[in-house]
Amino acid sequence: MSQWQVQDAKARFSELLETCLEQGPQVVTKRGVEAAVLVPIDQWRRMQADRPTLKQLLLAPEPRFELPIPPRGQLRRRPPAELV
Repeated sequence: MSQWQVQDAKARFSELLETCLEQGPQVVTKRGVEAAVLVPIDQWRRMQADRPTLKQLLLAPEPRFELPIPPRGQLRRRPPAELV
């Protein structure tokens, strides 16, 4: 992936677009920090088609994440403070 500074991307947008279509995604940086990516439309559509909807996520049989649950009965409790 090539990197383009934002001022170069603005000034040479047609070249950026052609490079994206020929070589794939192009990163645009702003003040040296990656800010955006220009992706060919066919690749973008593939990425969007692979994403499940919220309904599919909620109804999926497999768990969405692992929730560590500590074993019960191993926690020590302090005795309650005496009221004076």
